[in-house]
Amino acid sequence: MIKTQEIKINMGPQHPSTHGVYRCILSLDGETVTHAENVVGYLHRGIEKLAESRTYTQFIPYTDRFDYICALLNEIGYVEAVEKLGGIEVPERAKYIRVIMGEINRIANHLLYIASYALDFGGFTPWMYLFRDRERLLDLMEMVTGGRLTMNYMRIGGVAADLPEAFFPGIRSFLDDFPKLVQEYYDIFLGNEIMWGRAKGAGVLSKEMALEYGVTGPNLRASGVGFDLRKEEGSFYNRFDFQVPVREGGDSYDRLILRALEMQESAKIIAQALEQLPAEGPIIAKVPKVFKPAAGEVFHRVEAAKGQLGYYVVSDGTTKPYRVHVHSPSFVGLGMFPEICKGHNIQDAVAIFASIDIVLGEVDR
Repeated sequence: MIKTQEIKINMGPQHPSTHGVYRCILSLDGETVTHAENVVGYLHRGIEKLAESRTYTQFIPYTDRFDYICALLNEIGYVEAVEKLGGIEVPERAKYIRVIMGEINRIANHLLYIASYALDFGGFTPWMYLFRDRERLLDLMEMVTGGRLTMNYMRIGGVAADLPEAFFPGIRSFLDDFPKLVQEYYDIFLGNEIMWGRAKGAGVLSKEMALEYGVTGPNLRASGVGFDLRKEEGSFYNRFDFQVPVREGGDSYDRLILRALEMQESAKIIAQALEQLPAEGPIIAKVPKVFKPAAGEVFHRVEAAKGQLGYYVVSDGTTKPYRVHVHSPSFVGLGMFPEICKGHNIQDAVAIFASIDIVLGEVDR
């Protein structure tokens, strides 16, 4: 067997396919990856430490900066943790609005994921189709929150503003069009034979390895484990009829297709939430202007777009949290990359990395 001299190259942090400022040191035998080393920290901003010098409400905008592709679900996870800490009951209408806005943001996240995945394969046309449709969702989120990427919309006890009348025909039009749009994605990319040839069998994450690494969310479900926090007992999502898509192969293709299936389930949840939405009622609970939860600690997790997002919040009885720690799915998911890219060509390593779906703001908190 011919063996060449092993070389090391840097993929990132300036490489566009590293999706931000991530650096990977690849060891190569020819074009085959023999070892990969994650190097993170280029985007570290000390947000968890900043929480200690902000009030509970003032910290909400900072949570947008973790996963800026799906900011609303980050906000929901944090405010629900604080509400649990303070024993606050959220009004029914606000709960439904959170579900509607959170699932819209989840679809927007997955649209960008598939678009970026296609671009890393060299497919610019799918990128344009998916961004076209994501823009419609960003327009709706801007209509409600005033922001398109970082929203600052959730509040302790509810939401900042009610849904405007113009929002409803806009979201219903999108839901009506969505099945046709998904079919377009299959026609131009998801069903493409070239993509199949590069993605199927690449970057296989076994069920056992996924559990050992603590992988959650779509990456775990693509490896055959059908666990979704939205289906857990006591979850508000139990009011809605939807399925948890599961794939068994655990490869790059399964991780891609699973997101496409999840988007369709999110669309079902939004449609049901719109039907069940109370016609009137408060959108925020009565929370003291000077909010001081009793001393204590709480850990709360939600099913974010990239996996389970957890917030550990400690109160010392003052207006500011004593400690905030974030358990981010991107950081956990990144840990498996060196394992699943071994033995693949360098060009396939790029596609495998894209299939994990990470955001560096969440890795480098």
